[in-house]
Amino acid sequence: MNFKLNRRGVLAGMAGAAMMLSAGGPVLAQQETIKVGVLHSLSGTMAISETTLKDVMLMLIEEQNKKGGLLGRKLEAVVVDPASNWPLFAEKARELITQHKVAAVFGCWTSVSRKSVLPVFKELNNILFYPVQYEGEESERNVFYTGAAPNQQAIPAVDYLMSKEGGEVKRWVLAGTDYVYPRTTNRILEAYLRAKGVPAEDILINYTPFGHSDWQTIVSDIKKFGSAGKKTAVVSTINGDANVPFYKELANQGIKATDIPVVAFSVGEEELAGVDTSNLVGHLAAWNYFQSVKAPANAEFIEKWKAFTKNPRRVTNDPMEAHFIGFNMWVKAVEKAGTIDPDKVIAALPGTEAPNLTGGISRMLPNHHITKPVMIGEIRADAQFDVVWRTKDLVPGDAWSDFLEGSRDLEADWVGRKCGNFNIKTNRCGN
Repeated sequence: MNFKLNRRGVLAGMAGAAMMLSAGGPVLAQQETIKVGVLHSLSGTMAISETTLKDVMLMLIEEQNKKGGLLGRKLEAVVVDPASNWPLFAEKARELITQHKVAAVFGCWTSVSRKSVLPVFKELNNILFYPVQYEGEESERNVFYTGAAPNQQAIPAVDYLMSKEGGEVKRWVLAGTDYVYPRTTNRILEAYLRAKGVPAEDILINYTPFGHSDWQTIVSDIKKFGSAGKKTAVVSTINGDANVPFYKELANQGIKATDIPVVAFSVGEEELAGVDTSNLVGHLAAWNYFQSVKAPANAEFIEKWKAFTKNPRRVTNDPMEAHFIGFNMWVKAVEKAGTIDPDKVIAALPGTEAPNLTGGISRMLPNHHITKPVMIGEIRADAQFDVVWRTKDLVPGDAWSDFLEGSRDLEADWVGRKCGNFNIKTNRCGN
């Protein structure tokens, strides 16, 4: 009798456990979910650029789950809002890693936000995929840079403008937002221009704070600088919503692309969506992707994007493609490693390949940068871009500039040398 009761109890317990398994009880569901951190500003001055990156990460995670997830487990997005507040980025990164136990984080836009979170990722040994063009001069073990380094955007853009095809520009305005990316990029560009024989008096450098709105005086100065009889161009590293009044003031003062072309490194389809571009036709942007590129992979991506957002007017842009590439590389590396353990995934990522959206295959390099094509696009009246120039081949991202003293002798190699700033002259790894 006691035996039967115990047997019934055991069977009942087994049945209950089976029900928990089939229902995906809360404890089991938590164990089976692989959490992915999304660290992008959804408010503040950078929301104009970063909100769409949050949206594309949600789409990519949803698509991966439709394919069966990863390692037999569903992916779960954990979204936080660092609100364009640079110290808050570090707090939110720590929250994602320590509280939510994310396997990797996709996020940041500005370099100051990336610099803010670097110590957190190093201390807690997690992985950050950074999708935006940046100033270089960095290679961290825990960071994978899927946006452009200067040799994949800034330098080719200047070369294009110097060429006959680009207008044989002789005078240069380097206009940027006042933080690390524009200042370092312009330091590289100034050194590059001087090496090309451009005199100091033909280079004008200007910085403005985030969210700057009163552009009348600055644009007037640019107009005056460009009236010296030499072909002049503006190289813009202006970031965030300050671009809207900047471009409006260009139009107000009648500055056309045929007079003083502007080539922007931080203005894409998303930023132009809120601007009347009728007076900006012909101004330029340098990216590694444009929505207008004709390629089957791009057409498929755009169709999925519009369906996911339920908005046929939503546009795509370069940092979205960088997340697309980085996410697919991460998935492949996790599958190769057979685990989400950061050390093993970090080791598996170099050499990983993934299709980009413009018809090529990008590759993760030992310096944690990727190969990318470089394109120059002209603004159209419909806020899209016509690609007027592109590299024949994909360009490998260079972590350290060949044009800065103290950088040209450095090499990043996390596979062979296990170092992000190895000095090839002294044969020593820096700090």
